[in-house]
Amino acid sequence: MAPRTNDSAPENEENGKIQPVRRLRTRPVQGRSGGSGAAAPEGGGGETRVAALRRFAAAARRHRALHLAGCAALLAVALTAGSIALGAARDNTGQHVAPASAAVSPGLLTTGDLDTGIASLQSHLRDQPRDFGSWSTLGLAYVEQARTKGDPSRYPQAEQAFKRSLALSPDNDQALAGRAALAAARHDFEEALKYADQALKVNPYSERALCTRVDALVELGRYADAAKAADTADDRRPGIPVFTRYAYVRELRGDVRTAERVLRQALSSAISPGDLAYVATQLGQLAWNQGDYDTALTHYARALAADENYLPALEGRARAQAAGGDRAGALKGLKDVVARYPLPGPLVELGELYESAGDKVKADDQYALVDAWTALARANGVNADLDTALAAADHGDRKSALRAARAEWDRRQTVHTADALAWALHVNGKDEEALPYARKATATGYRNAAFLYHRGVIEHATGNAEDAREHLAAALKLNPGFSPLGARQARTALKDLEAAK
Repeated sequence: MAPRTNDSAPENEENGKIQPVRRLRTRPVQGRSGGSGAAAPEGGGGETRVAALRRFAAAARRHRALHLAGCAALLAVALTAGSIALGAARDNTGQHVAPASAAVSPGLLTTGDLDTGIASLQSHLRDQPRDFGSWSTLGLAYVEQARTKGDPSRYPQAEQAFKRSLALSPDNDQALAGRAALAAARHDFEEALKYADQALKVNPYSERALCTRVDALVELGRYADAAKAADTADDRRPGIPVFTRYAYVRELRGDVRTAERVLRQALSSAISPGDLAYVATQLGQLAWNQGDYDTALTHYARALAADENYLPALEGRARAQAAGGDRAGALKGLKDVVARYPLPGPLVELGELYESAGDKVKADDQYALVDAWTALARANGVNADLDTALAAADHGDRKSALRAARAEWDRRQTVHTADALAWALHVNGKDEEALPYARKATATGYRNAAFLYHRGVIEHATGNAEDAREHLAAALKLNPGFSPLGARQARTALKDLEAAK
């Protein structure tokens, strides 16, 4: 499973400064919502973006030798056209998406229409070009739009908005925290940490900066520092955004019980539909990781009761349905998700569902769309090496997967990059080199069936039969439906090992 993104909700602000709140360590803040989710209607721009991706994928199947750089440029042009259309007009479908990864402004997200908020900011800044606060808010809104709509072409616009804000007021913490969030969205976590620290020097209570700092430390593999940062954030700004980070840090250490307790506390303090959907989805994902599909489906149902169009819950529900044997429900759900936002995670899941049923043509269509998304992301400054390594190792160019995994490991040493490098080495026949990385991926106690499966397969390939049996069995015991293809392959490998005893 790819690293989980910990999104959060708007901060409390007054006159541009974050106000301290009372200390309440990982307990619900009664009567306080973390903020509301932003509406991100689909409209014609979304359809244009998806159509462009699918045209790109079809062309890729006909012309596999087409140079990637040319593909990225063409794709970026096509999708930027779609995003410009989105920025210019208000959609009326009423679709809601994830809560903000951090606050955009005290009021922008609560209006329920991010596109309209952006248009209003653009109009205001034409009249008041020296309003540094509005430039910062516009940058944050672009980051949020990129995240919720899967459209990285907004990131360069966000960067320019933050630069304008900081040129007008170099020490405004909102723009510094916004640059941290932008860097994290582009997977430049060293840069994210740098800007988060700068923002906290100006405003130690900036919720966005506190949360982004935790995220950056997690994604750099500095787990002990991340735990301390989560404690600090919990001291200064307890609430839903911090609770979810706190829970994830504990989950990475294998402390699932504490992670669940904290998330339940967060859910009990959630008020807005966006917060309810977000936290319930996090609980669903935690349950799914432990193989408890019924509980996961219950949490996803609660999320969708709060917001019927919340995409992470729709994706999670489909994944739980697939793991529980409801293939028809899973296919329907995943097709709905990727029709709106063709992102790597659900595309791979849908492709593997098709492939597990023997439909390789439809599966390859989904994998080609992953390549298209990767090209777009890179064209807009996003480091997509981890996404490339994970998808390409099983469904693409194995050598490219290994190059990407090595590059990502050189940048940051996490359990996820260790697993990606181990698996990329394995599919390239380098199992002896892969084994230490597979062990690193499981060293923190993080309960992830895919990691255990990868380790077991690599141990089998290196002649460590007893260890291979242990870890393959552990993967299937933990989460027997962790992957449409991987779970089946794990059972086959374990059966072969048992027969060879």
